[in-house]
Amino acid sequence: MKIDIYTHWWPKRAAQLLLEKAGKSTDPVAIKYLEKRESKTAVNDLDLRFRFMDRHPDVLHVLTISNPPVEMFAGPEDSAEISRIANDELAELVATYPDRFIGGVAILPMNDIDLALAECERAIGELGLKGVRLYTNILGEKLDAERLRPLYAKMAAYNLPIWLHPTEPPSVSVGEDSMLGWEFETSKAMLTIASSWIFDEFPELKFITHHLGSMIPYFEQRIRWMAPEPKTHANLRRFHNDTALYGCTAALMCGYEFFGADHILFGTDMPLGSMRLKNSAGFMETTLRAVEAMDIPAAEKQKIYLENAVNLLRLAV
Repeated sequence: MKIDIYTHWWPKRAAQLLLEKAGKSTDPVAIKYLEKRESKTAVNDLDLRFRFMDRHPDVLHVLTISNPPVEMFAGPEDSAEISRIANDELAELVATYPDRFIGGVAILPMNDIDLALAECERAIGELGLKGVRLYTNILGEKLDAERLRPLYAKMAAYNLPIWLHPTEPPSVSVGEDSMLGWEFETSKAMLTIASSWIFDEFPELKFITHHLGSMIPYFEQRIRWMAPEPKTHANLRRFHNDTALYGCTAALMCGYEFFGADHILFGTDMPLGSMRLKNSAGFMETTLRAVEAMDIPAAEKQKIYLENAVNLLRLAV
């Protein structure tokens, strides 16, 4: 069995409500982004998704919600409502299809920390979701902002991870620079977390990055020179990271050398790629081939495929 730690789903009711709020936006890229979530794809069509999943029945999915941030288009109360609707659907899917989905990741209304904390408690305590998703910046706000301290304290107490998903700062339209800009934003967020008070105060706090830590492993030595404080480099190794590099074994080995097998989890960005790669389940096949080609012990591949996720999410598998 394998666990895909970072797959995407956009709950339909939540997407529809967010689209209504986005209707007042003047950003055509952002609206197009949302409308795509409304289209018939494996991001919101269960039948289509299951057809892709049937090709790899040994892979269970963890469901996460990706861009755009709800707070980009909605005020605090509306963001809280959209988050509740989305989290309810994720929990329902996990409960209804336990042979398909092993867990869901909550979204929070991050434009109001009190509402975010309340939804965090509900989503994890009542719905049983396995963590929360934060973006690499919150409408431009860095992740070491003082107001986020109670959320970090809560997640440390739950002993469950925070999934980091890249997004652009407000000065850039959603999706405008997702090819390399997102990797830059992820790397910046990781450096912010690693060099700040966050791990000092909450050493047990766990983050999962998308795309194997982005630029951090590749620029390890440059980071040593430019950020010489020892704690920064040590803290960067605390992150847990998925394998969603779309099939590049050399890049996986670079991440492996930096983070080690204990901090890498199988993740594919599924269903991304399924619309472009015909007769495939998206990046599932390319990622599987790339991981299999890694020159590491079989026991470490088992950690990447299954054991690390079981331990991190405290799963009864």
